[in-house]
Amino acid sequence: MSAITDTALQAAPATQARGYWATVGRRIRRDKVSMVCAFILVLIFLSALLAPWLGLADPYQGSMIRRLRHIGTPNYPLGTDELGRDMLARLVYGGRLSLLIGILPVILAFMIGTSLGLVAGYVGGKLNTAIMRTVDVFYAFPSVLLAIAISGALGAGIVNSIVSLTIVFVPQITRVAESVTTGVRNMDFVEAARASGAGPFIIMRVHMLGNVLGPIFVYATGLISVSMILAAGLSFLGLGTKPPEPEWGLMLNTLRTAIYVNPWVAALPGAMIFAVSICFNLLSDGMRSAMDIRN
Repeated sequence: MSAITDTALQAAPATQARGYWATVGRRIRRDKVSMVCAFILVLIFLSALLAPWLGLADPYQGSMIRRLRHIGTPNYPLGTDELGRDMLARLVYGGRLSLLIGILPVILAFMIGTSLGLVAGYVGGKLNTAIMRTVDVFYAFPSVLLAIAISGALGAGIVNSIVSLTIVFVPQITRVAESVTTGVRNMDFVEAARASGAGPFIIMRVHMLGNVLGPIFVYATGLISVSMILAAGLSFLGLGTKPPEPEWGLMLNTLRTAIYVNPWVAALPGAMIFAVSICFNLLSDGMRSAMDIRN
């Protein structure tokens, strides 16, 4: 009888967790705005990933004869840039670097910030004070200025841009993770785990991580749009990707002199940055609403 009871108690949390995530999935699928944004993002991701097999023109090959062709020109549906390179090919290939520099720092900051916040929130005391006061130092600077300062100190380049943006986002995610963990650490299931003799590492990894990961993940998803804009800004200022690599922020920089000659072509990289950023923002809002159990 006791064995049956123990099995039922162990199965109940797992069943509840599966039911919760199934409900979250149904809510997201019913949100038309989130599904449209997800479809657009998947389409952009796939086009960037499969760019070499889409039969596009060489994004590096230009010609001064065909420079700054207008949108709708035969063989150049999105026109050409200031060096006569096909804009469609450069936008698709540029998605590779733009998405990499925009998303990878958030992923790295998510892993680092979640770990720091989980430890600070669970352990508390002097360790919490040391971690959180160190994090507070970074809040003295606006994100844009901090990213520019770190990139300027490290030097231009893709790797340095990723490092600088990761440093910018770690404090923000750490604060959210610490706040969520502090609200969970005194709940009954954590006290039961302590009473059973589980160590701090086991409690944080097994019992607490799954309960705090959702809100942190939703918050990090919203940061991707900010990261995309900051990454494009660094490239625009010459602190990110270097020519002739196709990257949306760098393309904005090189096309800025052509804005009075062919403004629609010059605005295309900015339109891509805007579309991806707004899609990540709306998708994050949809996930936040779907994961709100009060709804």
